[in-house]
Amino acid sequence: MLPVPELIPEHKLLSESEAKKVAAKFNARLEDFPKILSSDPQAVKLGAEPGQLIEIKRNDDGNKYLYYRYVVKG
Repeated sequence: MLPVPELIPEHKLLSESEAKKVAAKFNARLEDFPKILSSDPQAVKLGAEPGQLIEIKRNDDGNKYLYYRYVVKG
């Protein structure tokens, strides 16, 4: 039997200091990251507020990736 892939990747709400480190790593402002609405089910589950950064851990075909989303009102 083949393993079943995760349908929803792991989401983590970053602290303010963690978010600043990520922004510095990419030489970007938090507002420059792709957006996620505060009403998104994963943002709601994390209790995310506009202005925060969410880290998403994906595993695609054995390759692991980190994605980031900036929480906006919605």
